[in-house]
Amino acid sequence: MAIPKKIKKKIDLSPQKILMERREELLEYIQEDGTFLPKSVLHADLDRGMLDFVKNDLQISLEGEKVNPIDIIITTQNWSQFTESWNFQDLDNNIRPPFIATVRQPDVKYGSNPSLQYTIPNRKQFYYAKVPTWDGQRKGMDIYKIPQPVPVDITFNVKFFCTKMRHLNEFNKIVMQTFTSRQAYTNVKGHFVPIILNNVSDESVFDIEKRKYYIQNYEFLMMGFLIDENEFEISPAITRALTLFELDETKNKKGVNDVSDNPDKFDLNIIFKEGITELSEVYPYKIDMFFGDKKNIKDYSIYINNNLIGMELGKVQINSNDKIKIVITKNEENKESSLSTRCILL
Repeated sequence: MAIPKKIKKKIDLSPQKILMERREELLEYIQEDGTFLPKSVLHADLDRGMLDFVKNDLQISLEGEKVNPIDIIITTQNWSQFTESWNFQDLDNNIRPPFIATVRQPDVKYGSNPSLQYTIPNRKQFYYAKVPTWDGQRKGMDIYKIPQPVPVDITFNVKFFCTKMRHLNEFNKIVMQTFTSRQAYTNVKGHFVPIILNNVSDESVFDIEKRKYYIQNYEFLMMGFLIDENEFEISPAITRALTLFELDETKNKKGVNDVSDNPDKFDLNIIFKEGITELSEVYPYKIDMFFGDKKNIKDYSIYINNNLIGMELGKVQINSNDKIKIVITKNEENKESSLSTRCILL
């Protein structure tokens, strides 16, 4: 029976925060990601995600020392310059392996991710979320819209430098274990981006007159996508105004006319706020509705239970639990409109 070399046991050496410290921790977490829209994902973010993947998922320790990768993206243009100026040298100015470098190919091609490929044309904006709003007086709703992300394919070459074959075998084992299921994932601003291992090649130097060292090149394909926050749109939807007023309950000495608690006639002024051209309501009783004066309205249409009744009608009859919808055409879109009505209970 094999004996495991490592026995992992998690021991929490730092106590968990409670009370005020816990509240401050939650507040920092909310402020960090407190947005109803996704964060932008650009080329620099994808490069950072690849460096974090190499640092965390392909982490290797040799002879008791952790091999830290170079924490910058190297392009093919400056690779030769980097090899002449790198600081991985000992006191004799010789290269001091092992180390890991990440090289990015400059050409970024249109993505091959099937979930994002050619599904929505012309960068059209689409619904993402409805967010309630409140300014102290008005309660409304905002509509958040974003376009479909743009898929991109970026090729990275991860190069492992060492002087011993067993070190090369150890790193190769980690890479193969990570990509047993063909692909792995890196987290870029909360999005999981797939990475595929395309090819493994050897670039070792075996010149007798020079120092022999191994260079193993791993070609990875990142199937990422681009999200630009400058393309996001926020538009107002429904806005409801809350009006509060007080009445003087003192009795008038001159007397007042008695008014029934349930009058059979009442006036209703329908207000269309800026950007609103359609309102609907369900009446729990049977009424005759008469239409009167209109302000900033070119024409209007009446629908009952989503059926068109007519345009510019002077009177409609609404039965119990009928849904009436009024659609208007404004003279000036950026101004408020109103339509006065008088309702008589039947």
